[in-house]
Amino acid sequence: MPAWFSYVIPAVFVALLGATALSDLFRRKIPNWAVLAMVGLYVVAAFTGVAPTGPWSALGAALIAFPITYALYHFNIMGAGDAKLFTAAALFTGLTWLMQFAVITAMLGGMLAIGFLIVRPRRVFRGLTTAGRAEGAGAGIPYGVPIALAAAAVGVLNGFLSFT
Repeated sequence: MPAWFSYVIPAVFVALLGATALSDLFRRKIPNWAVLAMVGLYVVAAFTGVAPTGPWSALGAALIAFPITYALYHFNIMGAGDAKLFTAAALFTGLTWLMQFAVITAMLGGMLAIGFLIVRPRRVFRGLTTAGRAEGAGAGIPYGVPIALAAAAVGVLNGFLSFT
């Protein structure tokens, strides 16, 4: 494996996080291709030895993340794309960093919710009503943004996104 390859995988990871965050922010959709690309990127990273976690740790993190985020989706707390994105990003955190990833995501999501509450209070309160939820996409908070930022933060903390 060429030395430059160890820079390409983290750079692609950051690009995918950025694409999902921007898509969720502006379109309120996280594209499936980006989530699938992230999963594929982890497989490539694992086979080339660039992955920040071992495959069993990554699989364990995803197996913990998926049912929890699916339950949050089921109860309309987060969107399906957010659940898929969190699960795919959990592959890169592994079991060691999964809790930090969840806590950072929750903190950034809370700050984003407070920001939306300050900037657009009527829209937020409307989204809490049954009629507001029936209005559909665009009424919620784009949790893909804090998920992407938290994944990048954990990548920096665990050394995966260290370009030195």
